[in-house]
Amino acid sequence: MIKEKLTATLFVMLHFVIVLVHGGAHSQLHIHPTIWQRGFITLVIVIGPVLAMALVWMRLHKIGLVLFSVTMAGSLFFGVTYHFFVSGSDNALELHHEYWGSLFRTTAISLAVIETGAVAWCGWALREISRLGRGSGVRSGCA
Repeated sequence: MIKEKLTATLFVMLHFVIVLVHGGAHSQLHIHPTIWQRGFITLVIVIGPVLAMALVWMRLHKIGLVLFSVTMAGSLFFGVTYHFFVSGSDNALELHHEYWGSLFRTTAISLAVIETGAVAWCGWALREISRLGRGSGVRSGCA
Protein backbone atom coordinates (compact mmCIF):
# COMPACT_ATOMS: atom_id res chain seq x y z
CA MET A 1 0.00 0.00 0.00
CA ILE A 2 2.85 2.41 0.71
CA LYS A 3 4.00 2.19 -2.91
CA GLU A 4 0.55 3.32 -4.12
CA LYS A 5 0.48 6.15 -1.59
CA LEU A 6 3.90 7.39 -2.69
CA THR A 7 3.01 7.08 -6.37
CA ALA A 8 -0.22 9.06 -5.88
CA THR A 9 1.73 11.71 -3.95
CA LEU A 10 4.33 11.95 -6.71
CA PHE A 11 1.62 12.40 -9.35
CA VAL A 12 -0.18 15.06 -7.28
CA MET A 13 2.96 17.03 -6.47
CA LEU A 14 4.26 16.95 -10.04
CA HIS A 15 0.83 17.97 -11.35
CA PHE A 16 0.63 20.79 -8.80
CA VAL A 17 4.04 22.20 -9.74
CA ILE A 18 3.21 22.13 -13.45
CA VAL A 19 -0.18 23.77 -12.76
CA LEU A 20 1.61 26.58 -10.89
CA VAL A 21 4.09 27.16 -13.73
CA HIS A 22 1.28 26.98 -16.30
CA GLY A 23 -0.73 29.49 -14.26
CA GLY A 24 2.29 31.80 -14.23
CA ALA A 25 2.47 31.60 -18.02
CA HIS A 26 -1.28 32.36 -18.17
CA SER A 27 -0.67 35.50 -16.10
CA GLN A 28 2.31 36.66 -18.14
CA LEU A 29 0.37 36.19 -21.38
CA HIS A 30 -2.71 37.94 -19.90
CA ILE A 31 -4.90 34.90 -20.53
CA HIS A 32 -7.59 35.09 -17.88
CA PRO A 33 -10.14 32.34 -17.27
CA THR A 34 -13.84 33.12 -17.00
CA ILE A 35 -15.44 32.94 -13.57
CA TRP A 36 -16.77 29.40 -14.11
CA GLN A 37 -13.38 28.28 -15.49
CA ARG A 38 -11.64 29.76 -12.45
CA GLY A 39 -14.02 27.80 -10.19
CA PHE A 40 -13.39 24.59 -12.11
CA ILE A 41 -9.62 25.14 -12.02
CA THR A 42 -9.69 25.85 -8.29
CA LEU A 43 -11.93 22.94 -7.29
CA VAL A 44 -11.09 20.19 -9.80
CA ILE A 45 -7.55 20.92 -10.94
CA VAL A 46 -5.99 22.31 -7.73
CA ILE A 47 -7.97 21.31 -4.62
CA GLY A 48 -9.39 17.96 -5.83
CA PRO A 49 -6.07 16.16 -6.37
CA VAL A 50 -4.65 17.44 -3.06
CA LEU A 51 -7.77 16.27 -1.21
CA ALA A 52 -7.56 12.92 -3.02
CA MET A 53 -3.93 12.54 -1.93
CA ALA A 54 -4.90 13.23 1.68
CA LEU A 55 -7.62 10.57 1.48
CA VAL A 56 -5.17 8.06 -0.01
CA TRP A 57 -2.95 8.53 3.05
CA MET A 58 -5.92 8.09 5.40
CA ARG A 59 -8.12 5.05 5.83
CA LEU A 60 -10.10 6.15 2.77
CA HIS A 61 -7.56 4.86 0.28
CA LYS A 62 -10.02 3.60 -2.35
CA ILE A 63 -12.18 6.74 -2.19
CA GLY A 64 -9.03 8.84 -2.58
CA LEU A 65 -8.03 6.91 -5.71
CA VAL A 66 -11.50 7.30 -7.20
CA LEU A 67 -11.48 11.04 -6.47
CA PHE A 68 -7.98 11.35 -7.90
CA SER A 69 -9.04 9.52 -11.06
CA VAL A 70 -12.12 11.72 -11.50
CA THR A 71 -10.21 14.97 -10.92
CA MET A 72 -7.44 13.96 -13.31
CA ALA A 73 -9.96 12.92 -15.98
CA GLY A 74 -11.80 16.23 -15.52
CA SER A 75 -8.52 18.15 -15.67
CA LEU A 76 -7.47 16.28 -18.79
CA PHE A 77 -10.76 16.92 -20.58
CA PHE A 78 -10.77 20.62 -19.61
CA GLY A 79 -7.13 21.18 -20.52
CA VAL A 80 -7.15 19.32 -23.82
CA THR A 81 -10.39 21.03 -24.85
CA TYR A 82 -9.23 24.58 -24.15
CA HIS A 83 -5.53 24.19 -24.94
CA PHE A 84 -5.81 22.22 -28.18
CA PHE A 85 -9.34 22.24 -29.65
CA VAL A 86 -11.14 25.50 -28.82
CA SER A 87 -9.80 28.45 -30.75
CA GLY A 88 -8.84 31.50 -28.70
CA SER A 89 -6.21 32.99 -26.42
CA ASP A 90 -6.04 29.80 -24.31
CA ASN A 91 -5.16 27.60 -27.29
CA ALA A 92 -1.52 26.54 -26.87
CA LEU A 93 -1.17 25.84 -30.58
CA GLU A 94 -2.16 29.38 -31.56
CA LEU A 95 0.31 31.25 -29.31
CA HIS A 96 3.36 32.71 -30.99
CA HIS A 97 5.05 34.54 -28.12
CA GLU A 98 8.61 33.39 -27.66
CA TYR A 99 9.42 32.50 -24.03
CA TRP A 100 6.00 32.62 -22.34
CA GLY A 101 4.22 31.07 -25.30
CA SER A 102 6.71 28.20 -25.36
CA LEU A 103 6.38 27.71 -21.60
CA PHE A 104 2.59 27.81 -21.89
CA ARG A 105 2.62 25.21 -24.69
CA THR A 106 5.15 22.98 -22.89
CA THR A 107 3.21 23.02 -19.61
CA ALA A 108 -0.10 22.41 -21.41
CA ILE A 109 1.38 19.32 -23.06
CA SER A 110 3.02 18.23 -19.79
CA LEU A 111 -0.30 18.52 -17.96
CA ALA A 112 -2.03 16.37 -20.57
CA VAL A 113 0.70 13.71 -20.26
CA ILE A 114 0.69 13.71 -16.42
CA GLU A 115 -3.12 13.63 -16.26
CA THR A 116 -3.33 10.78 -18.77
CA GLY A 117 -0.72 8.83 -16.79
CA ALA A 118 -2.53 9.51 -13.52
CA VAL A 119 -5.89 8.31 -14.87
CA ALA A 120 -4.28 5.14 -16.26
CA TRP A 121 -2.38 4.51 -13.02
CA CYS A 122 -5.52 5.04 -10.91
CA GLY A 123 -7.36 2.49 -13.04
CA TRP A 124 -4.56 -0.01 -12.49
CA ALA A 125 -4.35 0.71 -8.73
CA LEU A 126 -8.11 0.34 -8.27
CA ARG A 127 -8.09 -2.98 -10.16
CA GLU A 128 -5.22 -4.19 -7.95
CA ILE A 129 -7.12 -3.24 -4.80
CA SER A 130 -10.18 -5.16 -6.05
CA ARG A 131 -8.07 -8.15 -7.07
CA LEU A 132 -6.25 -8.27 -3.74
CA GLY A 133 -9.46 -7.78 -1.80
CA ARG A 134 -11.20 -10.67 -3.59
CA GLY A 135 -8.34 -13.11 -3.81
CA SER A 136 -6.61 -13.01 -0.48
CA GLY A 137 -9.11 -11.88 2.09
CA VAL A 138 -7.39 -8.49 2.33
CA ARG A 139 -9.69 -5.55 2.99
CA SER A 140 -10.52 -3.48 -0.10
CA GLY A 141 -7.53 -1.16 0.03
CA CYS A 142 -8.56 0.84 3.08
CA ALA A 143 -5.28 0.56 4.89
